[in-house]
Formats: sequence, C-alpha cells, structure tokens
Amino acid sequence: MFFLFKTLSRLPLVWAHRLGALAGVLVYLASPRYRRNLRENMRAAGLDANLAWPAAAEAGKQALEISHIWMKSQAEANAQIVEITGGEHVAAAKAAGRGVLFLTPHLGCFEIAAQYCAAAFGDLTVLYRPPRQKSLQRMILAGRQRPGLHLATADLSGVRALIKALKKGEAVGMLPDQAPKAGEGAWIEFFGRPAYTMTLAARLSETGATVLMVWGERLPQGRGYRLHYSPPSQAITGDTLTRAQKINQEIERLIRCCPTQYLWGYNRYKGYKGDPEAVAPTASEQ
Repeated sequence: MFFLFKTLSRLPLVWAHRLGALAGVLVYLASPRYRRNLRENMRAAGLDANLAWPAAAEAGKQALEISHIWMKSQAEANAQIVEITGGEHVAAAKAAGRGVLFLTPHLGCFEIAAQYCAAAFGDLTVLYRPPRQKSLQRMILAGRQRPGLHLATADLSGVRALIKALKKGEAVGMLPDQAPKAGEGAWIEFFGRPAYTMTLAARLSETGATVLMVWGERLPQGRGYRLHYSPPSQAITGDTLTRAQKINQEIERLIRCCPTQYLWGYNRYKGYKGDPEAVAPTASEQ
C-alpha cells in the first residue's frame, strides 16, 4: 500500500483522480452490496438515480487522492487548495478566543480539510482509531501527524483530550456523520431515515465552542480543491439529542450543495446486533 500511494503521489492530481474515478466505477459494477447501499441511500435522500454513477466515480477519487495528502508535506498538500470561501468565519472564531469545533462530513476531500484547518487556525485535535494493519497505521500516522495537527485515540482519554483542547481555546475536528460504535450514539433522523448518530459532536458543542462547518470541494480536471467554511444555518442549541438532530440537518445542507461528492456507499444506517439501543427501530417505532 505504501509503494502504491507513493507512486500515485508522484502523478499529477488529475491522473490520480482519473484512475480513482475508474476504480470507483469498477467497484460499483463489481459489488452488488456496495451498489445497493449507494443507490438506496441516494434514493432515500430524494436524489436522481442517475447520479449514482458519478457518485461512485467521486468515491474512487477520494480513495486515491489521499496519496496527494499523506505522502506530501503539509505545505505541498495545502497548496492544492486553490480557493477558500468563508475564511472570515475562521478569523472571527480566532478573534473570539473560544474553542472552535470544525465539523466535516464525508463530503469531498475531508482529509485535506483537517490539514488546512490545522495550518490556518493553529492547534487542531482529531480522534484517531488505529487500523489493524501495522503498515497502514504507520502510513496514516505519517500522513496525519503534522505541525499543529494532534491525534487522540478514539476512547475516553481521547474525548477528554478534545474537551481539554476546546477549553484551552484550541480547535477540534470531527466527522459528525461517522457511524459510532454500539452504545455511543442515538437514533437521529438523517435524510428522512433513522440513522445511528454519534452524540459526541453535540456534546462538544455544549462547551460553548464556536461551531463551523467545513468541507473540501473536489474541483474538476484535477485543478485542486475549494475549501468551504460556514457557520451553521441555525443555532446548535437545546439538549444533546436536539443538537445532534440540528447537526444532521446541517450535514444535509452541505451535501445538497454537491451531492455526488458524498460517500453514499458508506453504511450510514447500520445498527448493531445485541445492543437494544443500537438496533434499528422498526417501522412502528419510527
């Protein structure tokens, strides 16, 4: 894997994206389960079924473009961002002196969003769950442990590290649509369907941190990325479940801006056998 990514990183980004698009379509054709998940998730969101093909191609681009982030220096990776919208919101958040909670869904190039936020804002802490393969772990650590970008293990000590960072006025980055482990979430509506949703992002918003949505739009023809910052369209207030529902609604808002760049094949609606709280609700319970 290391040698493959190293080779891809030496190609122009446009070729990494072209190869990724081809790989994404081939996986879509070869895997009935993946194809079914992708189409069902897009259909539930009210999207045209014809968008499934370009969505599969964009998912393939996402898989291979990581080489242009992990295998390059932080400066080289961030240089691929050719435009930024909403940067004034980051400046205002820094001036406010409070912690900042950057929420980045599985939309566009979410890896580069964390890299750039760490460089632009300063210290940024993100959760990290080590993979089973040691070789892959070394590559991930090399690609994500950058100046200003701090990794915390995805356990109780990591959650404490996030809270500590926010209280110090630093930044925290999260993938709020990451399916949580059993016992770590709640069933919250997402595109009209109950989805087992992490509540950690909602609980972190209760610290008084400034919440900003951020995502990296993948530009055509390998031209790079456009990074979007925006405050939530509604105040993230209320109890934890209410906040989690509002965050899901904000994620939906971003996805509608560029639906083909969302990872629709990700099993966002899965439940967990053996855990009553993490078993998908029946139709009568919805």
